[in-house]
Amino acid sequence: MEIKIPELSLVVLIGASGSGKSSFAKKHFKETEVLSSDYCRALVSDDENNQKATDDAFDVLNYIAAKRLKNGLLTVIDATNVQKASRNSLVALARKFHCLPVAIVLDLPESVCAERNKNRTDRNLGNHVIRNQRLDLKRSVKKLKLEGFRHIFHFKSEEEINALSNINRDKLYTNKKEETGPFDIIGDVHGCYDELVLLLQKLNYQLEQVEYDNKQFGIKVTPPAGRKAVFLGDLVDRGPASPQVLKLAMSMVNTGSALCVPGNHDVKLNKYLNGKKVQIKHGLQETIEQLASETDEFKREVKEFIYNLRSHYVLDGGKLVVAHAGLIEEMQGRGSGAVRSFCLYGETTGEIDEFGLPVRYNWAKEYRGAAKVIYGHTPVPEAEWFNKTIDIDTGCVFGGKLTALRYPEEELVAVDAKEVYCEPVRPLHVNPLKDNSELSSQQLYDDLLNIEDVTGKRIVQTRLRNNITIREENSIAALEVMSRFAINPKWLMYLPPTMSPCGTSTLPDYLEYPEQALNYYRKRGVKNVICEEKHMGSRAVLVVCKDEETALKRFGVEDEGIGICYTRTGRNFFNDTELEKAFLERVSYCLTETGFWKEHNTDWVCLDTELMPWSAKAQALIKDQYASVGAAATMALPAVNKALEAAKNRGIKDIDAVLQKFTEKEGMMSKYVKAYRQYCWPVKTLLDFKLAPFHILATEGAVHTDKNHLWHMETIAKICQGDPDLFTATPYKLVDFDAEDTVKEAINWWEELTAKGGEGMVVKPLDFITYGKEGLLQPAVKCRGKEYLRIIYGPDYDSPENIERLKNRGLSRKRSMAIREFALGVESLERFVKKEPLRRIHESVFGVLALESEVVDPRL
Repeated sequence: MEIKIPELSLVVLIGASGSGKSSFAKKHFKETEVLSSDYCRALVSDDENNQKATDDAFDVLNYIAAKRLKNGLLTVIDATNVQKASRNSLVALARKFHCLPVAIVLDLPESVCAERNKNRTDRNLGNHVIRNQRLDLKRSVKKLKLEGFRHIFHFKSEEEINALSNINRDKLYTNKKEETGPFDIIGDVHGCYDELVLLLQKLNYQLEQVEYDNKQFGIKVTPPAGRKAVFLGDLVDRGPASPQVLKLAMSMVNTGSALCVPGNHDVKLNKYLNGKKVQIKHGLQETIEQLASETDEFKREVKEFIYNLRSHYVLDGGKLVVAHAGLIEEMQGRGSGAVRSFCLYGETTGEIDEFGLPVRYNWAKEYRGAAKVIYGHTPVPEAEWFNKTIDIDTGCVFGGKLTALRYPEEELVAVDAKEVYCEPVRPLHVNPLKDNSELSSQQLYDDLLNIEDVTGKRIVQTRLRNNITIREENSIAALEVMSRFAINPKWLMYLPPTMSPCGTSTLPDYLEYPEQALNYYRKRGVKNVICEEKHMGSRAVLVVCKDEETALKRFGVEDEGIGICYTRTGRNFFNDTELEKAFLERVSYCLTETGFWKEHNTDWVCLDTELMPWSAKAQALIKDQYASVGAAATMALPAVNKALEAAKNRGIKDIDAVLQKFTEKEGMMSKYVKAYRQYCWPVKTLLDFKLAPFHILATEGAVHTDKNHLWHMETIAKICQGDPDLFTATPYKLVDFDAEDTVKEAINWWEELTAKGGEGMVVKPLDFITYGKEGLLQPAVKCRGKEYLRIIYGPDYDSPENIERLKNRGLSRKRSMAIREFALGVESLERFVKKEPLRRIHESVFGVLALESEVVDPRL
């Protein structure tokens, strides 16, 4: 024998002590699914028979049960549960989490229960206790359905219990996670048959007339290969052809080319057809008149069709939810009267607006679920994303548009209404969910960010590296920087990662050498890498729009020009706003002149660049940390050496070693001054800057991490040709590890660059994102020249005693940080391009900045 229970339910075992509830639970359910009152007594008192601890035990049991049901997990309550009062709290708990309560009654004879208890050494219950429990059970077992139990299984003997071989778990009707699409989700039709046909044809569905039957109703619809339509309800009322719309939708559902959820108008029609008393208004009269010419058989088909529609569907592995009026996260994939009501009507505030219509509570404002929710019900002038939800009812019957959302492409497709079939009470151009601002709902909402989203210990989920933990103390440091110094957060879609140096060189005179940088990738199975010259400038992220209209529409930024240039810590790069404006306008003009906007079908771009000279941003650092040391040494060391020479000439003994040491120091200091001076030049006008882009990070609809670095270099080279006075293309070399001559060529090239005073090079795998056996590989490894390292480690870093010590440096922390920051950076870009809420984008951006406060040697 087998029984069936819903896959998400609260299973209440009911039976007197000794009826075998614990053995039954152990046989048919997972250990983690079962919550035992005895075990909870032991948790709170170290004695599962301590009846004084019962109240505390059930507090614990109910708390755990609530957490499990909240997380969508089937839960079994193993307690006697023979009294109605004990069951009431469990039924209420199931209702709270929109789960179905299931009763499994083990109704064994008193003699069997007494005999079993007699053989238990851990407790000694009198027969009167069992007798009273059996009497309680007998009084209530017939009333379980009235108490709210939807599934009741009553076992009256050991034979019946032993005959139960399996408890099957029925998938909830709303669970269609196995359907992954792609889908074409269609908003409220309201009897607009002609527009529906045009929309389906625009979506490449093929429609043809066929013989009429009770399956296809004279209409055959063939969807594009692999695609399926989803109707969001309100097929009927107000429009001119509700029966035809029903026939088309029913045909598509019956043949498997569509899914459909009910709308409130559809449900009201069903009540009318079933003879129930309803108010004939809001367009129902038109539908009744149109159905008058249809057969009784068709009306019965309509009744059955609407009756069998499910309140909502959870699709694509839980990533997508479709419901007529939307659905909050805690109701998704669940079944209850409250869930169905929300799906049909949404939620109102109890107030009436100036048009006499109920004010609807904007549930999407507080939505933070993982699934995208597509809904209709409330007509809006334009469909727009808001907190991963979108209302696609664009009021076709009121003279607006019939809109479909293509999923997963997230492309909106619409056809205009042929006419105004019904005058709206509220003008269609008025959006009841927001004011008349030019900003989108999401941009208006993002004006105020919640500090709780970026404080405390957090775990950020990323596509590239799963979960990344941000510690509380690091979050505090990031918040300090962002709140005091950061740019307008609406621009801040990305922060670049740190970069790890290559492994320590085995050559005696080198701390870093290209062989180790190349070997990092060669040893991990990478076949091709690209070596790019490392510019000595300052890292700068550019967000550039084609015009201010784009800045307003896409970023929600008003009166701040066409873009921003910011540092790797999210601060404004330029202190002079006029200089920044001229700089960004020149970049945008170059992108226009080189056809970038048109080629990439975008009105904005995010670039990862190096902006030179280094002194333009690091002037204070150079003056206080480098130049002061250089000036002091330049003045002091010659005088010291002159004094030592004089001492030597006077015949003072043992002076040679000291003189040699300070002579070497003078030479090192000379190299030190020369090294940092190469990266400094006066910056007075825009013409004194040089911009070297090396990544085209993102454009509208695309994050370009799917292209290899050669694509980035070649695409950027075209831009640089448009304004060679400002832009500079980055020299690079391709290395094929199967061709050893390319390896030698890259090493020789590095030696030439550094001999001329260049900083060095960056080695990257050819593919932007590369995995090896150890997981995600470093996105880049830097290899710096001998003289540049003098700036980083000090003038005398290459003296034998110092370089030997530096060769023992550890890179593991730096490399771990670089990979985590890279994963977070890509995640933030992808979230921005998907138009996710700003809090979701900043979760990753803040993560990068927080990791920067981890303790890592800053010289690496």
